[in-house]
Amino acid sequence: MSRADLVRAYLKAIEDRGDSLAFFADDAVQEEFPNALVPTGARRTLADLRAASARGQGVLTSETYEIVNLVEAGDLVACEVLWRGVLAVPIRSLKPGDVMKARFGVFFEFAGDKIRRQRNYDCFEPF
Repeated sequence: MSRADLVRAYLKAIEDRGDSLAFFADDAVQEEFPNALVPTGARRTLADLRAASARGQGVLTSETYEIVNLVEAGDLVACEVLWRGVLAVPIRSLKPGDVMKARFGVFFEFAGDKIRRQRNYDCFEPF
């Protein structure tokens, strides 16, 4: 399976609320650069991602990841993603059932068939 296919499968696992963390290496690090939801950004280990995933399950009833562009070069995959999340809880001006939207620039670095680094540049539509 190509690394691009692994990224597609990873995003699908998130949508399906499957085991998306199985795609990560044990020493993986995910960085989320400052955005409207996380103004100071975040750096997460695999354990942090596990905790964040559990919290996220209560915030959204569903989410989708539409890949707009994807480039694979060796151990690196870069994608532009249109994300939509249906809210289970109110967030600022949005109420449960509303759709939050964002465009993500996501960069994945692989070690073999596992994600070792993920960097997110998330741009949310106003809410």
